[in-house]
Amino acid sequence: MMIGVGPHSKPWPNDAKYDLDLLENGDKRNVLDKYRYWTLDAIKADLDDNRTSLHIAIENWQHDFNIGTIVRSANAFNVETVHIIGRRHWNRRGAMVTDRYMNIVNHQTVAEFVECMKSDNRQIIAIDIVSGAVPLSESKLPERAVLVFGGEGPGLSDEMQKLAEKVVMIEQFGSTRSVNVGVAAGIAMYAWVRQNVL
Repeated sequence: MMIGVGPHSKPWPNDAKYDLDLLENGDKRNVLDKYRYWTLDAIKADLDDNRTSLHIAIENWQHDFNIGTIVRSANAFNVETVHIIGRRHWNRRGAMVTDRYMNIVNHQTVAEFVECMKSDNRQIIAIDIVSGAVPLSESKLPERAVLVFGGEGPGLSDEMQKLAEKVVMIEQFGSTRSVNVGVAAGIAMYAWVRQNVL
């Protein structure tokens, strides 16, 4: 089964958004049909024109492989910006190249991140299953929110939990303590989209 599309039939479109190499050789990328044969920069520019107001943040103290999955979900919901707190380098494999289409900002510390969010008038909503957290089904997620996720295992840092406007948990009913953080991020982003976009 062929993935993507083959070479474009001639005459080729002459708009600058098209990539000549892709027109010549085909486009095997995992992109929407409307973006077939477009340059990466043209796709990102179009996404930037239509971003939601949501921001996502991930604490990256342990080089968590789930970050790529979260970035991929952020792309699917076209979030405005992804913030990586801690280590600048992260495992991009799970992102499936979607990070190229995203606005990604690094912050060395939680304090630096919080100051940036304050200056952007953005409410920090921590997502973790901890004592005192409000169930997601009962939570109003503000339009100018940044949803913050911790690493798989340790979860969010104590510092982040204390500085967040509120901590929200995803209700669950099985035997495991929590869902995978990549899954949790997708659920929380969709909940925000349902409340603020759909």
